[in-house]
Amino acid sequence: MSAVTRRRPATYADLEALAPNLVGELIAGELYASPRPAVPHAVSGSALGGELYGPFQRGRGGPGGWWILFEPELHFGDDVLVPDRAGWRRDRMVSPPRQAAITQPPDWLCEVVSPSTARLDRAVKMPVYARAGVEWLWIVDPLVRLVEVYRRGMGGYTQVVVHAEDDRAHIPPFDAIELELAALWGDAPPSSPG
Repeated sequence: MSAVTRRRPATYADLEALAPNLVGELIAGELYASPRPAVPHAVSGSALGGELYGPFQRGRGGPGGWWILFEPELHFGDDVLVPDRAGWRRDRMVSPPRQAAITQPPDWLCEVVSPSTARLDRAVKMPVYARAGVEWLWIVDPLVRLVEVYRRGMGGYTQVVVHAEDDRAHIPPFDAIELELAALWGDAPPSSPG
């Protein structure tokens, strides 16, 4: 009779033990460690946050009513995920919690993909986000200059629209304003002081 060796599921302690230059996530008992983002990824994520913060979190030039957070730690049961951006409507989350992790699923989130994270973001994380009830998901790919927009339905996510290159678009759920996609790729000229 031979013994079967079984690897233990990863734990939060495994996340805490990661080097500081890694982003760790736990999904279905597996530990995923990704390097900190490269510059194109950081440019896109930062630009997107800047575009959404004023109109949707502050209500300047837009409707307000949202919390837009950078790399929040989301806990869905035993799964721990860190999207690049996430947003909650204020009528669902009056104020952000005081602890490090958020258990309430966001209304929207965005993953900025890179060659090292595209498979994880699409094949592993998207189904978890769908099960958790995240209604809107954006996949931003700065290398091919695409924004893919997905909406959750009965069987998971359905792609609603894809915007490319230097499109100017009203993209749900933030369609109250026009986004200039060139800004996400670092191509938009700076606005003049006014």
